[in-house]
Amino acid sequence: MTAAPRDVRQLLAEAAATLPGVEGRHEAELLLLHVLGRERSWLFAHATDLLDADAVAAFQALLARRQAGEPVAYLLGRRGFWTLDLAVSPATLIPRPETELLVELALDRLPVETAVDVADLGTGSGAIALALASERPQARITATDASAEALTVARRNAAANGVHNVVFVAGSWYAPLAGQRFALIASNPPYIASDDPHLLQGDLRHEPASALASGPDGLDDIRVIVAGAGAHLLPGGWLLIEHGWDQGDAIRALFEQAGFDRVSTVRDLEQRDRVTCGCLPGVV
Repeated sequence: MTAAPRDVRQLLAEAAATLPGVEGRHEAELLLLHVLGRERSWLFAHATDLLDADAVAAFQALLARRQAGEPVAYLLGRRGFWTLDLAVSPATLIPRPETELLVELALDRLPVETAVDVADLGTGSGAIALALASERPQARITATDASAEALTVARRNAAANGVHNVVFVAGSWYAPLAGQRFALIASNPPYIASDDPHLLQGDLRHEPASALASGPDGLDDIRVIVAGAGAHLLPGGWLLIEHGWDQGDAIRALFEQAGFDRVSTVRDLEQRDRVTCGCLPGVV
């Protein structure tokens, strides 16, 4: 027997009830709008519209994947970041709002009209590099990643957003940057401890482990980035690293041991340590 047709309002109410947390309704709306190819404003005028069986089936298929824990961003294939609309895939970390703090702090340290060289280490979807490049069109951004799949996504994002002042290069951290120096280096590296139980929970189960975890204390990759920064920064250049809420003290110590001045940790909107900054001694 064919199921009775349901209107938009009823379908969303049923779907939201099956999703955990306060975001259930919002996620259900995003999935349905994705299936229908509509903007959110459409919902308000079409709440009582009946949907055909194909649309309902496609929506329920996505809903089942979300119920199994697959991130909404992967189901949609997209995530907004800064002013950009970015494609994402299971090969890339999903850009998060807190990383916009790293972008803000970097922009504060980059001149508006001057051509400077900037590096984004571990670019993933290209979120940080493309946000910086879009706001500082005179800057020359070099973005590295060890994942060829991630770089493919990042290059597509650059083209789709009309950003042309970023070069994407393959390699781990500084490996493809021999002999190059920058006015600023930014990175959102892996910083979760490899045995952290959160890696087996929620959306994190579906994101690339190599972009999340980094050794017993989560700091293995950050140690590499801090230790190598002196060879790739200009005098007076800045290093900015995003990290976990409980890692500020340890990372400030790493910066200071590496000879950085003006070392500080900036908190996010929830008052958690989020980004540590340091300046290489000297004058540009």
